[in-house]
Amino acid sequence: MKKEVKDTIIAALGEKLKEYGHFYLVDVTGLNAEATSNLRRKCYKNDIKMVVVKNNLLHKALEAAETDFEPLYDVLKGNTAVFFCNTANLPAKLLKEYKKEGIPALKAAYAEEGIFVGADKLEELSSIKSKNEVIADVVALLQSPAKNVISALQSGANTIHGVLKTLGERPE
Repeated sequence: MKKEVKDTIIAALGEKLKEYGHFYLVDVTGLNAEATSNLRRKCYKNDIKMVVVKNNLLHKALEAAETDFEPLYDVLKGNTAVFFCNTANLPAKLLKEYKKEGIPALKAAYAEEGIFVGADKLEELSSIKSKNEVIADVVALLQSPAKNVISALQSGANTIHGVLKTLGERPE
């Protein structure tokens, strides 16, 4: 491969690292063409960009990035696919479907500004809540007290109305 082509690939990987907030390094050793094609389709449906890349080129792109990715350098061995995404837990949920087969296996991930190394981190990564899920939880928490107050006022209104009606009907 010519140096110009390598430089272009490294620059493209650098752009993807900036564009996407999260990425997973996945071992795809042992996947045949059909299984790889199915994996690519599932990634596409889940808004995950899957790129199979040479480890040396990825290493250089990670070194050139603004963030320190040094803990990831040791896992750059064998066949590596990079899953780029904007939602931290989507690739982990996708990889959990394949967990029984063991292929593809998680090598490492950069999610929510944290580095996770090892296949044992898959559960932890899949439990990370996305931005929209966190916003939904906050909204639900904010609405809960208001709903309780409204409910109490509505049930109390019937009680107060009953007391006033009884007092009004009572002979003096």
